[in-house]
Order: sequence, then structure tokens, then C-alpha cells
Amino acid sequence: QVQLRESGGGLVQAGGSLRLSCAASGRTVDNYAMGWFRQGPGTELEFIAAITWSTSTHYKDSVKGRFTISRDNVNNSAYLQMNGLKPEDTAVYYCAIGRVEWDMPGAEARNWGPWGQGTQVSVST
Repeated sequence: QVQLRESGGGLVQAGGSLRLSCAASGRTVDNYAMGWFRQGPGTELEFIAAITWSTSTHYKDSVKGRFTISRDNVNNSAYLQMNGLKPEDTAVYYCAIGRVEWDMPGAEARNWGPWGQGTQVSVST
């Protein structure tokens, strides 16, 4: 069973940058999409970005041009570079693996799993 661990969250001022990391262990995930979701205060879990096995990327409209997802199959990891952060980006950010090999799971959380424990990102004004 694969396990995911996120890191890199923290407190940053508006306009700043953070880079989140997601390290997978237990098995290689080369053939699976890797994705990032977030859940802000009082909001539902929402899709942010995904990268397929072929490095095709997908983004939520509100983060396009600011966030960049990447992966490193040698290190069994994915990353989320976040620039131009806004207070509304404040949330717990979760990493996940697509449930099916060679598939792009889309934005629905039910198509993703397992999940990491999350890392808090807080953006101040």
C-alpha cells in the first residue's frame, strides 16, 4: 500500500511563494496520476492540480499561471510550486494518487486515493 507524505507548507505573506512536496513510499507510482487538492476553512475539498504519468498537467482555473505541478519519478515524488499566493489560497493542501493506472482521474476526489495527511498553507494580507 502506497503512503504519501506532504511537506513544505507554512505561513507566507500575500504575493509570496511556497513549494509543496509529496513523497510516495511503499511502491512506485510512475504509472499513476498525482494530484493536489485543498480544503480551506469552512469549504469543501477542491481539486487544484494534477499531473499524469505522461506529465500532462491539469489545473483549477483560479490557480492557472500561479501554480505549477511537477513530478520526479526517480524520487517517487510530486511538487506544487505556488507563486503569487493570495489569502484565499489559505487551506490544508493534500496530495493524492489516482486510483487507476494509466488514467487521469479528473477533479472528483472519489477517484483519488490514497491521500497524504495534508500540510497547512496560510497566506496573510
